[in-house]
Amino acid sequence: MFAHQKLDDLNEYFLNGSDRPGKSVYFYRICGYNDSVRRFLVQYYEEAAKSGVVIEGRIPNPDERNLDYYEEVMGLDFRLDVDFLDISLKKWLPRMGERQRKQVASAIYDSLTAMRKAGKNENMLKNAYIKFMCWLYYRFERVVNQLGGDRFPKILYEGAISRYELDMLHILSGAGCDIVLLLLQGEGSYRKTDPDSAVSRQLALPDMADFPEGFGIRWLRRELEADRNQARVCGSPPQLRGCTNTWMEGKGLADILKPVSARGKEDGVYYNCFLRMSGVEDKLTYQNDLYRFWMELSGSGRKIVIVEQEMTAPSNEEIGMIRRNPCDSLDSLIPELSKNIVFGGNMELQKIMRSAFIETMREEAAGSTGNLSRLTGRAVYLLCWLKRYQDQLFAGWDVSRPGCFIYLGGCKSDNEAFFLRFMGRLPVDVLILVPDLNRPCRLRSDRLYELRYETSMELQRFPRQDAGVHMPTVAYHAERELDTLLYQDTGMYREQQFQKATSMTLQPIYEEISILWNAEMKYRPGFEVTDSIVNMPVIFAKVSGVKDGRVKAYWAEVDKLLSQETILVPGGPCLRPHENNPMKAYVTQFLKKGKLQRSKIKEHPAYTYGVLREEIQEHILDKLQLLLDQRIIRGTYENGTEYTILATVLNLSKNMVRILQRFDFTKRNPKLVYIHTSDFLIPLEDSILAAFLNLVGFDVVFFIPTGYQCVEKYYNRQIMEEYRIGEYMYDMGIPGFDSNSVNARRSWRDKVFKRGDRRWD
Repeated sequence: MFAHQKLDDLNEYFLNGSDRPGKSVYFYRICGYNDSVRRFLVQYYEEAAKSGVVIEGRIPNPDERNLDYYEEVMGLDFRLDVDFLDISLKKWLPRMGERQRKQVASAIYDSLTAMRKAGKNENMLKNAYIKFMCWLYYRFERVVNQLGGDRFPKILYEGAISRYELDMLHILSGAGCDIVLLLLQGEGSYRKTDPDSAVSRQLALPDMADFPEGFGIRWLRRELEADRNQARVCGSPPQLRGCTNTWMEGKGLADILKPVSARGKEDGVYYNCFLRMSGVEDKLTYQNDLYRFWMELSGSGRKIVIVEQEMTAPSNEEIGMIRRNPCDSLDSLIPELSKNIVFGGNMELQKIMRSAFIETMREEAAGSTGNLSRLTGRAVYLLCWLKRYQDQLFAGWDVSRPGCFIYLGGCKSDNEAFFLRFMGRLPVDVLILVPDLNRPCRLRSDRLYELRYETSMELQRFPRQDAGVHMPTVAYHAERELDTLLYQDTGMYREQQFQKATSMTLQPIYEEISILWNAEMKYRPGFEVTDSIVNMPVIFAKVSGVKDGRVKAYWAEVDKLLSQETILVPGGPCLRPHENNPMKAYVTQFLKKGKLQRSKIKEHPAYTYGVLREEIQEHILDKLQLLLDQRIIRGTYENGTEYTILATVLNLSKNMVRILQRFDFTKRNPKLVYIHTSDFLIPLEDSILAAFLNLVGFDVVFFIPTGYQCVEKYYNRQIMEEYRIGEYMYDMGIPGFDSNSVNARRSWRDKVFKRGDRRWD
């Protein structure tokens, strides 16, 4: 009888009997999924389909015709005796060899004996015996006739297995079969049949997850068919196969520097590294270690590509070079796209690249909904980046001197992670450095070797000769650590600590506006910081009418909101369509398919925001894009209003630019108070500006004693809160406010829109 052996590696399933310890077989159940499981099952299914048995669902019980034939040939005799079983098998399955027959007879005897010990009576044992004999004849004759050879037959079973089916597989396992149970619904039902896990072992691998939707034997069958189709399109498979990370010793950079001759000596194999190092071991030596690593790597003649913080998205020209025809299935999509991988300098390397592309695409499709449009877009990015970097990494390729692809900062997008999973299959070392633990990497792969350190450190550039190496002092690191202690999850924030923010309009009662008005952001309800993005609670309100008709008290309430930090618009309008705007002539260049062309905007001579901090420039452009995307302004993408939006937002004055430059998302935010007492219509440009300032983080309040519509007539939906505080009053004069307010009052036209010393009354 064969004993169940414990696996150290899934590939041991494919070892010949002479290469296994003793008389051992493997009987495992698989209840979870990862890429290793996927690759194993594809290969195992292929072997089971060729020379074993594949079972989907249940093994059918013998029908009346089967039982009649059995009775005609064998009669109804039964004895629980090895010799009886051996004689019966010789008569029932005459093609079995003597050695095979004795193994099966012994396995059946052990199984029936165990049933008797469990309380089964003679009649039940006989029924089980007849069922096993029928199954052997009608379902497993192909398997039993192969027993005893050096190549063990394979059985793959998918479904919720019954007690008798498990006993049958246990008999075949004991006689010399390898068996895999594929339990797509988990092992809950299996444990009811085998509560002590005595018959099979459960496979446990790192990072196993639930099976993807649609996965199973049918999926494996389609995968093999796709392999054959792609072989016809892509040619013969590569002669070299990859050996990734198995040779590594956990020494990080030192492992990558290890020459190929020290990694392994097996013929037909390339040894590559797929490594991520998160955090740093020592802040004081980290940059120097990287610099010495780079010096030694480049000195060895190996090709190096270094990407810092972000992989630049493919340009339109790069995307245009990728040939792709419409495809209606994954099987046709993958070989079609793989034709874009061309490396004329070495056909073997081209085959490796195409094979890696196919595997990566299948892995991605298996772990997702399989949307062809999304997969195509992701594949196009991969192919563009491969064309961008392949000459730098593989020109004059020598398998004994692999190139090294270094990514500092960690994957920021799924497209980047997809590309690096592909690169990890090529004959090149891939090193992902994530020294800042506060900026996690999106890459997930069970093929990835991970080294993690507890210390975090910011590093923007990889230290090399042409990068201007900066070596921080002990005091610098101490200050950074103190920052971490003081300003992370403590409610305290250093100056301009965060680079991104999003606004959230509060819904207070009217009386709360004056209370919240002077409060810093961090003290307002709803303020929080999530993933380094500040959620700013802001006020965007329209106050209609005059409470109790008390004009003097009304203006006193307005005056409470005015200070040097408040921009006052007494009367308006602020902007008129006919006034000169130097950006109007160029805005059609700045928008393409609804997306801001940021590089064109920033490089244009009329762009005046270049003096701002980079994060504030991005904040302005982010909110401008959001204003367009949400179609807040009526007519956006309908009658050219989008260009008016661009011209308005991109033409703020020098003083408004200065206000934004000093804006700290956690502290007191800028204010706008707009008073409108007359009958004229507020122009579209004022509505655009008010909506934009709300998104940027301003508090904005309109005082409309007439109750007439103001900026909201240009909005597609209600984005500001309206408070009707009293009776409507008309033709009210706007008083002069105190000296602090006068400056703010004059500055709206003077400071923001570059006009002269004109006053409004």
